[in-house]
This record gives sequence, C-alpha cells and structure tokens, in this order.
Amino acid sequence: MPRRFDHLDDTWPAGLGRRLGAMLYDGLLLLAIWILIAAAHVAVSRLVIGLPPEAVGLGAGQVLSLRLLLALAAWGFFAYFWTRGGMTLGMQAWRLRVQTPQGHSITLLQSLMRFLVGALSFLPLGLGHLWVLFDAERRSWADIASGTRVVVLPKAAKRRP
Repeated sequence: MPRRFDHLDDTWPAGLGRRLGAMLYDGLLLLAIWILIAAAHVAVSRLVIGLPPEAVGLGAGQVLSLRLLLALAAWGFFAYFWTRGGMTLGMQAWRLRVQTPQGHSITLLQSLMRFLVGALSFLPLGLGHLWVLFDAERRSWADIASGTRVVVLPKAAKRRP
C-alpha cells in the first residue's frame, strides 16, 4: 500500500544541480555494489562452476549473466529506496524525494519505468535529464514517463536545548 507523505506544502520541484549531486552519490554506492557482485560472479565461476582462470569472463553466458546481475542490482537498489521512503541515500543527502503528484510513495512498476527511462535518458547526451531545465514543472523524462515528481524537502528545524 502506498505511503502518504506529509508536509507536502513545504516541498518544491527539484532542480538539475541537486539531482546531479544525488546521482553522483548514488553512482558511487552503486559502483561499490557492482564491485561486490563482480567479485562474487568470479568466485562462483571459479569455485562452483570450476572454470579455469583464463576462461572466466569469456563466452556469452559469462558476459550476459554478469550484465543481468548488474542491471538487476541497480534496479533493486533504486526500487528498494524509492518504494519505501522515496529517497535513496544520495537523495537523502541532497534532501530530495521521489513521489507521485498526490504525495504518495511510488509503486514497483513506477520505479521500473523511472529506472529504464532514466537510463535511456543518458543516451541522447543526457537530454532526458537536462529536460528539467526546459519543463515548467522541472520534470525529467523519467518523471514524465512514470508519473512521478522529484521534490526538495525543507531543512529540518534546529532543536534548541
């Protein structure tokens, strides 16, 4: 069941700079996950399947299985955070949240659409992400395709002792 976020009047559409900052943070986290997956793939190839060292990484089965694992891990990373609280770790650092226009958490299908369109948005020289600069509502192609919004959250009020 989608979670309804509160304080919706205190948010505003996210600009390109914050989005790129969050992408950089999340990219570094994803790179670390991919390194672990690649190491596990090599270990399974060598120790479980019994491939000799010179055969690891060769052949369509080896290449396709690793690419599939990396793609699923990337989508799993984003889907987990987007559907639970609307924020990846990078988005938390930049105070961003992805949500529906009504202020709910997004669905698994919306996260898949955001992931696929977001990845394809890099192909035409990043135009899908740069679209934020031209759209009146500051939406990227992934936002438009998935029916979502990325908003900036206000700073937390400082507590006085």
